[in-house]
Amino acid sequence: MAHAATNDAGSGEHKKKWFSTFAQATSSWTGSPSAFVLAFGIIVVWAVTGPVFHYSDTWQLVINTGTTIVTFLMVFLIQNSQNRDAKVIQLKLDELIRAVETAETSLINMDEMSEEELKEVQQEFTRVAAEAKEEIEDIHEKRPRKGATPRKAPAKRVIRS
Repeated sequence: MAHAATNDAGSGEHKKKWFSTFAQATSSWTGSPSAFVLAFGIIVVWAVTGPVFHYSDTWQLVINTGTTIVTFLMVFLIQNSQNRDAKVIQLKLDELIRAVETAETSLINMDEMSEEELKEVQQEFTRVAAEAKEEIEDIHEKRPRKGATPRKAPAKRVIRS
């Protein structure tokens, strides 16, 4: 019985992998010029056949139903692709944060922070950006800032999450 449960779990993973592969391939193809030309061609054929079918309700229903079905299915494929892309980008950013010695590694888990914690981090980065802007302006004007000292690598701050 335990073996059957293992097979079911493996089957579920196989289905997920199959869907992910299918979604990526379909998403890639539907964003291609060929897919656009095909869709445009279908619309042209539909429009040209209007007089043949006397612009009947059935003629209109064909395009409405077809586009509704395609749109409905594409929502799931696009969402799958976006979820995967977001996860990949997040992992790459996490790796960059981890690899940079002066980076704030506690920010790796920002996706688990509350809205209030995210606002606090945003305020801190807004302050840092304003300081950096002042430094750049000072450099352009070639004048030292009041109380400015030579820039060192920033000390690591602990941002609690």
